Amino acid sequence: MRYHQLLRQRYRAIFGYTGLVCFISGLTILAPLLALIFYPEELSLAWGLLLPGLGMALVGLLLWKELAPKKSVSLTLPEGAVIVVLSWIVAISIGTIPFITIQDLTFTQAIFESTSGWTTTGLSVVDVTQASHLILLFRSTIELAGGAGLAIITLSALAGPSGSGLSSAEGRSDQLAPNVRRSGKLVLSLYSGYVAIGIVALRVAGMGWFDAVNHSFAALSTGGFSTRTDSIGYWDSPAVEAVTIVLMLFGTLSFVTGYLLLTGKFKAVIRNGEIRLQALMIPLCALLLLLGVTTGLYPTLEKAIRVAIFETVTALSTTGFSTVGYGDWNSFGWLVMIPLMLIGGGSGSTAGGIKQHRIYVLYRALIWEVRRMLLPKSAVTEPDAWQGEQRQFLSDAKIRQIALFVFLYLLVFGIGSSITAAYGYPLKDSLFEYASTLGTVGLSIGVTAADAPTGLLWVQSIGMFLGRLEFFTVFVGILQMVRDVPVPVR
Repeated sequence: MRYHQLLRQRYRAIFGYTGLVCFISGLTILAPLLALIFYPEELSLAWGLLLPGLGMALVGLLLWKELAPKKSVSLTLPEGAVIVVLSWIVAISIGTIPFITIQDLTFTQAIFESTSGWTTTGLSVVDVTQASHLILLFRSTIELAGGAGLAIITLSALAGPSGSGLSSAEGRSDQLAPNVRRSGKLVLSLYSGYVAIGIVALRVAGMGWFDAVNHSFAALSTGGFSTRTDSIGYWDSPAVEAVTIVLMLFGTLSFVTGYLLLTGKFKAVIRNGEIRLQALMIPLCALLLLLGVTTGLYPTLEKAIRVAIFETVTALSTTGFSTVGYGDWNSFGWLVMIPLMLIGGGSGSTAGGIKQHRIYVLYRALIWEVRRMLLPKSAVTEPDAWQGEQRQFLSDAKIRQIALFVFLYLLVFGIGSSITAAYGYPLKDSLFEYASTLGTVGLSIGVTAADAPTGLLWVQSIGMFLGRLEFFTVFVGILQMVRDVPVPVR
């Protein structure tokens, strides 16, 4: 009896904090309505955002005020996972309503588009040439919120230690400050600053204000939704591409690394394993694409170089913008792009994928294992890796956990690619598309479309959800809820 009473108290807190996330998500859905100042002719469409946004915000506010504990409580990682999973499911579900009511998508298409937006994937079944300004801005806005992380947004509103379980559950355990709430506010300040500078820079580079706002939102969130069918290729502008590359790189940096960079702590940035990995992979892969693909496809060397660099950065950062199509690329080009999409961006960033820190840790562990074989048996060694200003010694348990995650990630990638191929798509198309799906990248070679099979869209939606929240969070959250379901006494 005492256990059930304690469980009831814990779930009051869980539903209360979930309500806070839902309240903020509701405000996110309402935010695009500000565009009516500039596009009053779309006023008749406003109810498609107003009703779900206002309803979600009011219900969330009520849950927060009525159920959240008056004094902040510490959340365990499983409890944080429950909140994160519940919040994302609710946000994605309510986010379908504008796509159904305004854009006239089917339920499956709306679920897919909403999942793609909140998870910052950028794969789309919306015809942007027929979409209203409200829908286009709505897509970019939910990417912006999803990139910051609903948990991170919530941290800025929570006091005390309660937020630590949330940030850990979203895979963002690195803090900019010792206090979780202050750390959340610093993240949002950095994020907002990036976005504002990005809007101005894209406008100066040649975009109109509406395009600049949408593409800055999508670039910093590494989301990739574009207002144009040809994405960044629509402008065919070196200036626009250069600004977008910088924004994508800032999006793929962990917020800790970005903070160190802006505060002038360059030594800590340079010895960061993720930065070293990026410094190796981007030039190397761009050179491979240049020599193996783009030189023979595009009319000038300048265009070939631009394409090689841009497509490398957009794949590794998991943003999903593109300047060209991939239909005329050879298999070597796809072979370079798929691992980039699987590896993904920095840990604690807006990017998806396995994450560069995990790849770097496995590399360090491999080097350490080889060296240990050559040392005397009595020698005591331990691998290490720098992350931010901290030098982390890598225990066997840590390495094993990362190895299991990578194995699980590749297993899901294999299953998803196999299901895609089972629908009749070529194997290389299936591998490319599901790497983009699971890595929350958004690059497509035509598999994702409004007329794609319903089952395939659901498989992709599940892949985007798992890829964004990271498998262990989803599994832990669901298992915790199942375990906590009261069993009737016979």
